[in-house]
Amino acid sequence: MPPDSGGSATTSLPFLEKLGLHRRDLRAWAMYDWANSAFVLVIVTAVFPIYFQSVAAEGLSPDEATARFSWATTIALAIAAALSPALGAVADFRAVRKKLLAATAGLGVVATAGMFFLQSGDWLAALVLFILGNIGLSLSFVFYDSLLPHIANNDEMDRVSSGGYALGYFGSGLLLVLNLAWIQKPEWFGIPDPATATRLTFLSVAIWWAVFSIPLFRRVAEPPRSIEADETPASSAIHATFSRLLETLRDLKSLYGQAFLALLAMLVYNNGIGTIIRMAAIYAAAINIPQEHIIIAIVLVQFVGIPFSFLFGGLADRIGAKWAVMIGLAVYGVTGIVAYRMESTAEFYILALLIATVQGGTQALSRSLFASLIPKHKTSELFGFFSVFEKGSGILGPLIFSLAIAITGSTRDAVLSVIPFFILGAALLGFVNVAEGRNAARFAEEKLLRRPTA
Repeated sequence: MPPDSGGSATTSLPFLEKLGLHRRDLRAWAMYDWANSAFVLVIVTAVFPIYFQSVAAEGLSPDEATARFSWATTIALAIAAALSPALGAVADFRAVRKKLLAATAGLGVVATAGMFFLQSGDWLAALVLFILGNIGLSLSFVFYDSLLPHIANNDEMDRVSSGGYALGYFGSGLLLVLNLAWIQKPEWFGIPDPATATRLTFLSVAIWWAVFSIPLFRRVAEPPRSIEADETPASSAIHATFSRLLETLRDLKSLYGQAFLALLAMLVYNNGIGTIIRMAAIYAAAINIPQEHIIIAIVLVQFVGIPFSFLFGGLADRIGAKWAVMIGLAVYGVTGIVAYRMESTAEFYILALLIATVQGGTQALSRSLFASLIPKHKTSELFGFFSVFEKGSGILGPLIFSLAIAITGSTRDAVLSVIPFFILGAALLGFVNVAEGRNAARFAEEKLLRRPTA
């Protein structure tokens, strides 16, 4: 069991072990999911898209607002994807994962706090802050996710990763409920009007993200620095970074073949998942689902998602992460059909429940599956490539969605563009040999690593 130099202790309660939260370092790590998920829920999914379309984008048509919001998503994820591998390699070589996590999370926090100042018609400023916030969030995931293999064994990672997603659902759901109370009843909290209350929700996300990131920095130790055979501790960081990147690109298909195949599968199916997460609220608004029901459904997804995230972690223990993800993708395929046929608010709630059953578990197990297929001393670098593939899907999905709107003139018809991603992604994932990939990761560790240094 990985030690925790921060004074971690194993909790004797058996149910915490089943949830993947049985040590203090594991719980502290998972709290970053609690911290950053507020941005994902309030800014990416629920409140900000509606505020953007109805207030910041005043003067634009609904389709124009949707398209510009989608393009902003594409730009943010493209920048994050371009930076991720190099920053990941630096983090590994210099052993500065936590420092880079603090810097990138700080960028996201500051950008989110800046959203408080947005007023009617400020669509350009809104999109700039949205882009910066997404870049900070996306880059922080590289360093956060890369810590997982250092604090959890292979037989723990699925549960720990799922536990993190469950905490993310719970924490962000709590904040969203509070934010909605501000917006619906601002006078109860001494807030002058709903518009001010909405802008205060953006500030609350920034504070939430900053405060609940603290446990990770206090309790999770920086993994020790590891030097490869062709490096020395005094090697230039720039030279080592690009040498490692070129080496990894050369070996990606041979030495890390199963991890590469898993990345390809994730690239494909995350197109569908990312589009659903980022465009669901704005799509529902475009087909005239009442705003209050959109928000209620999003809250429902958060709280229904908590037990299902934990259940997916347990399911992975029984059948393996790969096959648990395949089940999730099958359900996602059904959600695409339901979304296309959706006419009523009741059907929108059915769609929300379907998404809630698989959203957290599928993403959590994708993270832990990949973590189990890579050598520990290159986790940030390879999670940098993971980010490239993941953000590539985040770029392509909304891009295709936007193009489909432009071609068909219908947001509803564009929804069908997500279904092929789940089918093809599941087909590729089926070819991943997990046991072979884990053996290859151990072999790569022995082949490339020279010695750990303090």
